[in-house]
Amino acid sequence: MKDVKGVFRNLEKMLRQASWFDDNWDIYNRGDYLQLYRHSWHNQNQGGIHFETFIEGPQIKQKQFPVCMHAEEDCPSQSDFLRKIKALEEERIKSWKGYKMLDNSYGICQRTLPLNFKNLEQRIYEEFNRLRLLEESVEQVLREI
Repeated sequence: MKDVKGVFRNLEKMLRQASWFDDNWDIYNRGDYLQLYRHSWHNQNQGGIHFETFIEGPQIKQKQFPVCMHAEEDCPSQSDFLRKIKALEEERIKSWKGYKMLDNSYGICQRTLPLNFKNLEQRIYEEFNRLRLLEESVEQVLREI
């Protein structure tokens, strides 16, 4: 089994070196779990708006893992935010290969990827780059609520 923590360390380095990554972005990396978010997304305690992935015991056993977007309990007007961001971006998200909309109290969208360690950091990086296209809409909805 490849070192998941090493994969996530490399992924964090790749994200921090991306041309779009600036002082307004941050990463929470606990080794086998990683969140990417902007400072304005109320995610200082990992309970706001963020892009997330994790590869823990169950994901290793199932040989697949999620890449998702959440707006959790620290998101202001959480239910309004979820309703508005989904209405604004559902069509785009559904056009992305493998993505589905989530219908729970905090989920926005998710893609499940096969757990194959070949080019794993690059594959996750590409998914975070895709999700990052939602940045402008997130900022717009936060201003509206």
